[in-house]
Amino acid sequence: MPVFDYDPPERFVAGAVGQPGSRAFFLQARGQGRLTTVGLEKFQVAALADRLDDLLDEVLRRSGGAPQVPAAAPAGLTDNGPLDVPISEDFKVGTMTLAWDDDAAQVVIEAQEVVAEDEEFEPSPLIEPAVLRVHISAGAARAFTKRATALVAAGRPPCPLCGQPLDAEGHICVRLNGYRGSSASLGEGGE
Repeated sequence: MPVFDYDPPERFVAGAVGQPGSRAFFLQARGQGRLTTVGLEKFQVAALADRLDDLLDEVLRRSGGAPQVPAAAPAGLTDNGPLDVPISEDFKVGTMTLAWDDDAAQVVIEAQEVVAEDEEFEPSPLIEPAVLRVHISAGAARAFTKRATALVAAGRPPCPLCGQPLDAEGHICVRLNGYRGSSASLGEGGE
C-alpha cells in the first residue's frame, strides 16, 4: 500500500479541470519535491469541505474559542491558484476520513483509493489500497474549505424552478412534469 504522507504539505487544494457539467475533480498535495494528485467526485469535495468545517467548529466549541482554531479562513492562507501540472491522477478516491490531532493542533485528512469489487472473487487481503494522508493546521483547513466550497458552487447554475443544475441541452424539470426543454425555454413556461 503506497502511502503519500504530507506532514505538513507546502500546498493542499481541491481543484477541477474542464467545463461545468463535465469537470474532473482532484485533491492535490505538494511538498518536499513531490506532487500527489488524486481524483474524486464533486459530491466528495463538497462533503469533505462540509465535514471539515463541522470538525473545526466542534474543536473550536470544545476549546472555548482557543486561538488554535480560527472561526474563518485567514486571508494569508488563501490559495486561488490553478492545480499544479502535470495533472496525473495517482489514484481514484473511495473513502475519506478526518481526525483532529490535539497534540499537534492539526487536522489529519486521509483519502483512500477506491477498491474495485469483483463479483466472482473476494478482494485479496494482500492488495492494500493507496492512501493520501495530509496533516494541516486549522487555518489551512479553513482556507481549504473556503476554496473547495467555491469550487463546488462554480458549477452549472441551478434551475430557478426545481434547483437542479442546468446544462446546454436542458434538463428534466420536476416542476414542469418532466418536460425536457432548453434552459432558455424554462423561463417561457415550458410549453
